[in-house]
Amino acid sequence: MPDKEIAFEEDDLQFEEEILRNPYSVKCWMRYIESKLSAPAHTLNLIYERALKELPGSYKLWYAYLKQRRKQVKRRCITDPAFEEVNNCHERALVFMHKMPRIWLDYCQFLMDQCKVTRSRRTFDRALRALPITQHHRIWPLYLRFVRAHPLPETAVRVYRRYLKLCPENAEEYIEYLRSIDRLDESASRLAAIVNQDDFVSKEGKSNYQLWQELCTLLSQNPGSIRSLDSAAIIRGGLTRFTDQRGKLWCALAEYHTRSGHFEKARDVYEEAIQTVTTVRDFTHVFDSYAQFEESIIAAKMETISEMGKEEDDDLDLELRLARFEKLIERRPLLLNGVLLRQNPHNIHEWHKRVQLYEGKPREIINTYTEAVQTVKPEKATGKPHTLWVAFAKFYEDNGQIDDARTILQRATQVQYTHVDDLASVWCQFGEVELRHENYEEALTILRKATAVPARKAEYFDSSEPVQNRLYKSLKVWSMLADLEESLGTFKSTKAVYDRIIDLRIATPQIIINYALFLEEHNYYEESFKAYERGIALFRWPNVYDIWSTYLSKFIARYGGKKLERARDLFEQALDGCPRKFAKNIFLLYAKLEEEHGLARHAMALYERATQAVEPAEQYEMFNIYIKRAAEIYGVTHTRSIYERAIEVLNSLLLLLYSHYRIFPGCFYSIMQRPPQAGIKYGEVSCTGNIVMLKSHPVHCHIPCGGV
Repeated sequence: MPDKEIAFEEDDLQFEEEILRNPYSVKCWMRYIESKLSAPAHTLNLIYERALKELPGSYKLWYAYLKQRRKQVKRRCITDPAFEEVNNCHERALVFMHKMPRIWLDYCQFLMDQCKVTRSRRTFDRALRALPITQHHRIWPLYLRFVRAHPLPETAVRVYRRYLKLCPENAEEYIEYLRSIDRLDESASRLAAIVNQDDFVSKEGKSNYQLWQELCTLLSQNPGSIRSLDSAAIIRGGLTRFTDQRGKLWCALAEYHTRSGHFEKARDVYEEAIQTVTTVRDFTHVFDSYAQFEESIIAAKMETISEMGKEEDDDLDLELRLARFEKLIERRPLLLNGVLLRQNPHNIHEWHKRVQLYEGKPREIINTYTEAVQTVKPEKATGKPHTLWVAFAKFYEDNGQIDDARTILQRATQVQYTHVDDLASVWCQFGEVELRHENYEEALTILRKATAVPARKAEYFDSSEPVQNRLYKSLKVWSMLADLEESLGTFKSTKAVYDRIIDLRIATPQIIINYALFLEEHNYYEESFKAYERGIALFRWPNVYDIWSTYLSKFIARYGGKKLERARDLFEQALDGCPRKFAKNIFLLYAKLEEEHGLARHAMALYERATQAVEPAEQYEMFNIYIKRAAEIYGVTHTRSIYERAIEVLNSLLLLLYSHYRIFPGCFYSIMQRPPQAGIKYGEVSCTGNIVMLKSHPVHCHIPCGGV
């Protein structure tokens, strides 16, 4: 500016003198400028121009000057020539300040405010070329905001592509923008690219599965807009990658074909899905979507008929669609059963349920049983695997195909079950089939074959051996054979079976009793007693109690007092080691024998022994019996000593109860008055005031004691 336009005031002289002395001092110029902030704009601008002429490389001066110039035109219309003057001022500043990102940012924002789109874009590009790459991150946010603010999708896409070369981790932002401008093809391509990057970390915190889900949703909902990707192949790739979300992915694939207008392909996808999913959750998701798809197809057809009128083939087409929908609903239980079997193909219960679902369809039932017995592994089975074979044979039997039932059961006996009881059940069912058809000899032959000793013997619980080698020790098969021999065989064959059971040491007390009763029925009394003796040798207390009880009763009934000494020996043998719990009945039976066939003093001695041998809870009852029998046999006077003995013993019991359970005399007296059939156990008593709790039943004390 020419010197003649410079007008100085009196206050400016000191600043001018200081500037003359120090023309290259920024502080001097800034003090001068600060003093003129209230001066007219042209005066202030003149001082800035003079300062920048002396110090063109000062960032501080340029920044303050540009800020002041932008402020001066802030409220003016953007068509005012003053804006262009400010733009030129920025251009002059950038000659020296082209490495300063703040200057570029302010200039670009200023141009954006003037709505100069092309000039703004070019300025952004100049800034990126001028600044080092380490400063680009300051320019890009404003640049991206600028391109998004205008309906220039091609420009924005090109800018974003350049931006992603510098910051590929921000691809999600670009993908979102592409969706907003309806460029779905490139959006899907970019999304597929980041999904396939194992090291990609979402800035929005999304997992790889969530990105996959977004991609599948995008592909399935926009089949007509996405051409560069094989949508179906990508979605199927997700099925193998995310096995826990197959239901949603199958539905996405079906939706893709539906939106593409390929309804038959969509139906094929749904069918494939419900035949392959392995969880109930996925099945429910797919089935509901499938049903909704069929409903929409029916609704669309009905809407078309209502709008355009009915044509010749419309009724047939509509009936076909309705039939498909009804068939789908009917198949649901069977399809769900298939899912559970794919989840666990060794679930016996589900195989039986599948057969029930095929009721009335023999071909499907046979196929189901065949598949079941071929699929189920006994060592992995949930349930009893032999029931499949038995039910399969029963199906053939019910339909009159006895030979086929026999074939199935014969094959079932060769299966390597994990438990001997499973194989035993098969053989028993095999025998029952023959019995139902009155093939009695064949039934006996089958069970004799089952109980035959194998070439290689094995212990019953030796799991390392096949069950076929352990079957000969199965009591279930032997018991059925014994029953059949009793009903159909001879005395000799039946006796041989029972003897074999005892020799194998697999008999139970009931088997022993049955054997003895069988011999007794055929008048082999001494043989039956020998059977009891063999059973007694096999078992210990308390299992032997039933044998002893039956044996003694039968012996007394048979001989009475004829073989008294032998009977006494048996009773003494039974009482030797007999637990207190079982002693009472044996003593009473023994005493009755002595009373009827022996000596009274022996009976009294037995009652005396019984009062000591039984449980404490039964002593009171035994003393009552003892006293009653003594009075009947010897008279009342003979009972005095027994009473004294009873009082002594029962007082000791009283002290025991008091010391252990805090039962007072009145309570004890009440307990003693309870009838024997109440089943009272003294270990289950408690005392509170006038109430004694016996097995949770209150008994009122006759003598109040106050309790504890």
